[in-house]
Amino acid sequence: MSTTFADPSTLSHDERDEGTVFAPKFDAHGLVTAVAQEAGSNRVLMVAHMNAEALRLTIETGEVHYYSRSRGKLWKKGESSGEIQRLVEMRTDCDQDVVLMLVEQTGRGAACHTGRKSCFYRIVEDADTLRQSGEPRLFDPKDVYGG
Repeated sequence: MSTTFADPSTLSHDERDEGTVFAPKFDAHGLVTAVAQEAGSNRVLMVAHMNAEALRLTIETGEVHYYSRSRGKLWKKGESSGEIQRLVEMRTDCDQDVVLMLVEQTGRGAACHTGRKSCFYRIVEDADTLRQSGEPRLFDPKDVYGG
């Protein structure tokens, strides 16, 4: 089954903001920002991007897919690490340029490629300084990804 999305330019302001038609507003690079939040705790695990194919696959399979800007390709979250994200619920914001996904983080529970639960494991102290939050690694990335 192939999912296509409505063209947001065909919707009025009211239809986009209040209507029932899902019409993701992809940016000039064909991407939409995607926020993964842990179902239950509501902790933000990561922020990434999706192209139409990643969004379609996520909806159709119930397993989260993203588009890697650095690698220039589609990737299924957890395909290398086993840390798959199962989609519980997907929402979009008022102008449909961001998707929020409530997910069940499988595997050891690490959403971050550094082996941590969340990608947000550092605290900004000031304009020049980051401080570790003390969040432990759930796996060693060298063991999982090599290098």
